[in-house]
Amino acid sequence: MTDSTPRFSWRSIVLPVYLPTLVFSLGEGAMIPIVPLVATERGASLALAGLIAAMLMVGELAGDLPAGWLVARIGERNAMIGAAMLAVIGVLIAIVSPTLPALAIGVFLLGLATAVFGLARHAFLTSYVPVRIRARALSTLGGVFRAGWAVGPFVAAAIIAATGSSESVFWVLVGACFAVVGVLVLLPDPERVFGAARLAREASAASAISATPTDASGTPLTAGEAEAAAGSSPSVFRAIRENRGVLARIGTGVGLLAAVRVSRTVVLPLWSVSIGMPAEQAALVIGISGTIDFALFYASGQIMDRFGRLWSAIPGLLGMAVGHIALAFTHDLPSNAVWFTIIAVWLGLANGVTSGIIMTLGADLAPKQNPAPFLGAFRMIGDTGGAGAPLMIAAVTSIASIMAANVAVGVLGLIGAAMLWRWIPRYVPHRRR
Repeated sequence: MTDSTPRFSWRSIVLPVYLPTLVFSLGEGAMIPIVPLVATERGASLALAGLIAAMLMVGELAGDLPAGWLVARIGERNAMIGAAMLAVIGVLIAIVSPTLPALAIGVFLLGLATAVFGLARHAFLTSYVPVRIRARALSTLGGVFRAGWAVGPFVAAAIIAATGSSESVFWVLVGACFAVVGVLVLLPDPERVFGAARLAREASAASAISATPTDASGTPLTAGEAEAAAGSSPSVFRAIRENRGVLARIGTGVGLLAAVRVSRTVVLPLWSVSIGMPAEQAALVIGISGTIDFALFYASGQIMDRFGRLWSAIPGLLGMAVGHIALAFTHDLPSNAVWFTIIAVWLGLANGVTSGIIMTLGADLAPKQNPAPFLGAFRMIGDTGGAGAPLMIAAVTSIASIMAANVAVGVLGLIGAAMLWRWIPRYVPHRRR
């Protein structure tokens, strides 16, 4: 028998996978930085404006587990279309009702949509992309997200300059979501065209002999149809129960990695203010750090595919941990601005080396027939670490100092590196190619 499933090519996933991701993230990148400004214009204090902006992460955390169930139930493309429409509803609520509660609800709904959208692309690449280039594909997905977030603020600045209104930027996300829906509707469904479910079953068949489920006409069933035929349904909680060991071990290490990565974006602005660095200089340094981080996304994937996941996770985590700890001892030095610049660049380099590692580990560990429920749980652990990092930094800074907060972040990085060093070889052994 012959298999008519198309062979993988990079060109085959640019339009159905990366283009919708770029458009959606560009809309988010334009809107999210404006949320605190809009909140203050509506009368919020700085603390309340920060809380409203944080509703994006709260929404992502709340949406991770339901997203795993939803994607497994209705498929990646339908889930992405629904997520785009949910984001539109959230933005319209924030626009139509010019109140702070409406803005908070809108940002929260956008967070839910982001969770579903990101998990749908993650699940598809997990099932479809060959293992030999999986890290590069997922690192590129992360790079596309970062590209959208990098370009978005420039689009927002141009619109505000043209209209004089901050809220007019919200329409960028509305337009981006409708563009995403248009792309997804007009292009063939990649799940059916590329046979993602069949490729997933074939991958699992390499380790266990099993028959490919088909319908009465002999047509292979999708993952959801196969489960329905077997009398089961995709369950996030079953995935958590069956994979509790790996979630507790590698998942905790990934949560610490996510916390350290997010800490950089919080610590660097606070540190520049603490040492009295001019805002324009600090923005330039942080921008250079972010550019280096973004530029390394494909190199990170190459490292993981060629040498193994450890060669991305451990050097990156150790580099960020050492950078945070070293920064803590430069605060009162006469050349503290120079040291800030050097360490900011170092942190960008270390963070860039880890680009895509969390998604890649999730894809490596997820059940091949139905990865979405497991990925929902796995992503929730990472998002919890990312959401908890700013709270920890704020608490330690208020109790002790910004220097102590940096040391605490560094210690978390060392713990996370030790955990991943211990458990990645056990659960994700590197196979020489």
